[in-house]
Amino acid sequence: MSDPPAQFFKKAVSGGENARRLGQWGEALVAEDLRRRGWTIAATNFRCRMGEIDIIVKNGKYLAFVEVKLRKNNRFGAACEAVTPSKQRKLRAAAQYYLMCHPTGLQPRFDVAEVYAPQGTETVRPGISYIENAF
Repeated sequence: MSDPPAQFFKKAVSGGENARRLGQWGEALVAEDLRRRGWTIAATNFRCRMGEIDIIVKNGKYLAFVEVKLRKNNRFGAACEAVTPSKQRKLRAAAQYYLMCHPTGLQPRFDVAEVYAPQGTETVRPGISYIENAF
């Protein structure tokens, strides 16, 4: 994986838009990682009244709805633990709506991508842990 631009990460954590920009940065890292692994991006930040799906990707077999969670470390638990049952219900509802609007013969599944940036703004190579069929 190529190194992310350090100045983007520093800007992402310094302003009032901190969480949103940091989330966008993590989602961009995951999207690029998925592209490298042969997935095609079908949508990013898909929003409907039921919720939002960070990334929707497809390959010849699956249509994966990907929730991205970014943390500095796992001191307070793994990033995937933030995908609570309530969040899962919202993701399922949004995915059903997406499938209603975009019918496909692909098998849907829900994945979670954990992005760890252990040195915060100084992280040169964030770690990505990808959990297939997370729920």
